Amino acid sequence: MEHPHKEGETAAAAAAAATAAAADPRGASSSSGVVVQVREKKGPLRAAIPYMPFPVAVICLFLNTFVPGLGTFVSAFTVLCGARTDLPDRHICCVFWLNIAAALIQILTAIVMVGWIMSIFWGMDMVILAISQGYKEQGIPQQL
Repeated sequence: MEHPHKEGETAAAAAAAATAAAADPRGASSSSGVVVQVREKKGPLRAAIPYMPFPVAVICLFLNTFVPGLGTFVSAFTVLCGARTDLPDRHICCVFWLNIAAALIQILTAIVMVGWIMSIFWGMDMVILAISQGYKEQGIPQQL
Protein backbone atom coordinates (compact mmCIF):
# COMPACT_ATOMS: atom_id res chain seq x y z
CA MET A 1 0.00 0.00 0.00
CA GLU A 2 2.92 2.33 0.45
CA HIS A 3 3.90 2.15 -3.20
CA PRO A 4 1.34 4.75 -4.45
CA HIS A 5 2.32 7.04 -1.59
CA LYS A 6 5.99 6.98 -2.67
CA GLU A 7 5.01 7.68 -6.27
CA GLY A 8 3.07 10.70 -5.05
CA GLU A 9 6.13 11.93 -3.16
CA THR A 10 8.31 11.44 -6.26
CA ALA A 11 5.86 13.34 -8.44
CA ALA A 12 5.69 16.16 -5.87
CA ALA A 13 9.48 16.30 -5.68
CA ALA A 14 9.73 16.41 -9.48
CA ALA A 15 7.17 19.22 -9.63
CA ALA A 16 9.08 21.17 -6.95
CA ALA A 17 12.34 20.71 -8.86
CA ALA A 18 10.70 21.88 -12.09
CA THR A 19 9.37 24.98 -10.32
CA ALA A 20 12.82 25.73 -8.86
CA ALA A 21 14.45 25.23 -12.27
CA ALA A 22 11.95 27.59 -13.88
CA ALA A 23 12.68 30.23 -11.25
CA ASP A 24 16.47 29.90 -11.74
CA PRO A 25 17.55 31.20 -15.19
CA ARG A 26 20.55 28.86 -15.28
CA GLY A 27 18.28 25.85 -15.03
CA ALA A 28 19.75 24.54 -11.75
CA SER A 29 18.35 24.58 -8.29
CA SER A 30 19.84 27.26 -6.08
CA SER A 31 19.95 24.82 -3.18
CA SER A 32 22.31 22.39 -4.94
CA GLY A 33 25.47 24.14 -3.65
CA VAL A 34 27.83 22.31 -6.00
CA VAL A 35 30.81 24.30 -7.28
CA VAL A 36 32.84 22.82 -10.10
CA GLN A 37 36.23 24.24 -11.01
CA VAL A 38 38.05 23.21 -14.16
CA ARG A 39 41.78 23.78 -14.44
CA GLU A 40 43.62 23.03 -17.67
CA LYS A 41 46.76 20.95 -17.29
CA LYS A 42 49.40 22.19 -19.69
CA GLY A 43 52.43 20.33 -20.96
CA PRO A 44 55.89 21.92 -20.71
CA LEU A 45 55.82 23.40 -24.22
CA ARG A 46 52.40 24.98 -23.73
CA ALA A 47 53.24 26.20 -20.24
CA ALA A 48 56.34 27.91 -21.64
CA ILE A 49 54.25 30.38 -23.69
CA PRO A 50 55.07 33.78 -22.18
CA TYR A 51 52.56 36.33 -20.89
CA MET A 52 53.33 39.27 -23.18
CA PRO A 53 51.82 42.73 -23.60
CA PHE A 54 48.79 42.63 -25.90
CA PRO A 55 50.39 44.44 -28.91
CA VAL A 56 53.41 42.11 -28.85
CA ALA A 57 51.13 39.07 -28.68
CA VAL A 58 49.12 40.31 -31.68
CA ILE A 59 52.36 40.84 -33.66
CA CYS A 60 53.46 37.29 -32.78
CA LEU A 61 50.06 35.95 -33.90
CA PHE A 62 50.40 37.87 -37.18
CA LEU A 63 53.93 36.51 -37.71
CA ASN A 64 52.85 32.94 -36.86
CA THR A 65 49.97 33.19 -39.32
CA PHE A 66 52.12 34.09 -42.32
CA VAL A 67 55.52 32.56 -41.42
CA PRO A 68 54.97 29.49 -39.20
CA GLY A 69 57.17 29.55 -36.11
CA LEU A 70 58.46 33.10 -36.51
CA GLY A 71 56.13 34.58 -33.87
CA THR A 72 56.98 31.76 -31.48
CA PHE A 73 60.67 32.44 -32.10
CA VAL A 74 60.16 36.14 -31.31
CA SER A 75 58.16 35.27 -28.18
CA ALA A 76 61.11 33.21 -26.91
CA PHE A 77 63.11 36.42 -26.60
CA THR A 78 60.38 38.05 -24.50
CA VAL A 79 61.16 35.42 -21.87
CA LEU A 80 64.71 36.77 -21.74
CA CYS A 81 63.24 40.26 -21.35
CA GLY A 82 61.29 39.25 -18.24
CA ALA A 83 57.96 37.92 -19.52
CA ARG A 84 56.58 35.41 -17.04
CA THR A 85 55.32 31.94 -17.93
CA ASP A 86 53.41 29.12 -16.25
CA LEU A 87 56.76 27.46 -15.47
CA PRO A 88 57.98 29.54 -12.50
CA ASP A 89 60.21 26.75 -11.16
CA ARG A 90 62.23 26.43 -14.38
CA HIS A 91 65.25 28.60 -15.20
CA ILE A 92 64.78 31.37 -17.78
CA CYS A 93 67.21 29.71 -20.19
CA CYS A 94 65.26 26.43 -20.03
CA VAL A 95 61.99 28.24 -20.82
CA PHE A 96 63.75 30.15 -23.63
CA TRP A 97 64.94 26.87 -25.19
CA LEU A 98 61.48 25.30 -24.81
CA ASN A 99 60.06 28.19 -26.87
CA ILE A 100 62.84 27.80 -29.45
CA ALA A 101 62.02 24.07 -29.64
CA ALA A 102 58.32 24.86 -30.19
CA ALA A 103 59.29 27.30 -32.97
CA LEU A 104 61.50 24.67 -34.64
CA ILE A 105 58.72 22.08 -34.43
CA GLN A 106 56.35 24.54 -36.08
CA ILE A 107 58.84 25.41 -38.83
CA LEU A 108 59.81 21.80 -39.58
CA THR A 109 56.25 20.47 -39.65
CA ALA A 110 54.83 23.41 -41.61
CA ILE A 111 55.50 21.48 -44.82
CA VAL A 112 52.66 19.08 -43.99
CA MET A 113 50.38 21.87 -42.65
CA VAL A 114 50.58 20.57 -39.07
CA GLY A 115 53.17 23.16 -38.09
CA TRP A 116 51.23 25.99 -39.69
CA ILE A 117 48.05 25.09 -37.82
CA MET A 118 50.03 24.62 -34.59
CA SER A 119 51.68 27.98 -35.18
CA ILE A 120 48.34 29.76 -35.58
CA PHE A 121 46.95 28.14 -32.43
CA TRP A 122 50.16 29.05 -30.58
CA GLY A 123 49.69 32.68 -31.61
CA MET A 124 46.05 32.60 -30.49
CA ASP A 125 47.17 31.24 -27.11
CA MET A 126 49.63 34.14 -26.84
CA VAL A 127 46.82 36.66 -27.42
CA ILE A 128 44.51 34.88 -24.96
CA LEU A 129 47.23 34.90 -22.30
CA ALA A 130 47.91 38.60 -22.98
CA ILE A 131 44.22 39.43 -22.60
CA SER A 132 43.92 37.43 -19.37
CA GLN A 133 47.06 39.09 -18.00
CA GLY A 134 45.65 42.53 -18.87
CA TYR A 135 42.46 41.78 -16.93
CA LYS A 136 44.47 40.66 -13.90
CA GLU A 137 46.73 43.73 -13.96
CA GLN A 138 43.85 46.21 -14.32
CA GLY A 139 41.70 44.57 -11.66
CA ILE A 140 38.82 44.05 -14.10
CA PRO A 141 36.79 40.92 -13.36
CA GLN A 142 37.66 38.20 -15.83
CA GLN A 143 34.70 36.75 -17.72
CA LEU A 144 36.33 34.43 -20.27
